[in-house]
Amino acid sequence: LHTRVSQVHAMTEETNARLKRLLFRSWHRGTREMDLLLGNFARRHLESFTEDQLDRFEALIELGDPELFAWISGLESVPPGLDNDVMSLLKDFKFRSISD
Repeated sequence: LHTRVSQVHAMTEETNARLKRLLFRSWHRGTREMDLLLGNFARRHLESFTEDQLDRFEALIELGDPELFAWISGLESVPPGLDNDVMSLLKDFKFRSISD
């Protein structure tokens, strides 16, 4: 039992560290517009994401701001491999008020 509790505690610490890292990276993109969009999105959604959703979000924030902005704003079609639930949430989020 002690080993299991230790494993769960380690996983929780690892997840918390990952969430903090993703939140930081979301707020420090390079363009102010994307900082605001992704930072507020991350603040609102990351804690409720599954590990798979965190993986998909992390893959998206590895991409450049111009591509992400074009896809989120609808200026360009989202490539099939990136058109997933997290991207849908991002596209929907941009239309919401930050104070919601």
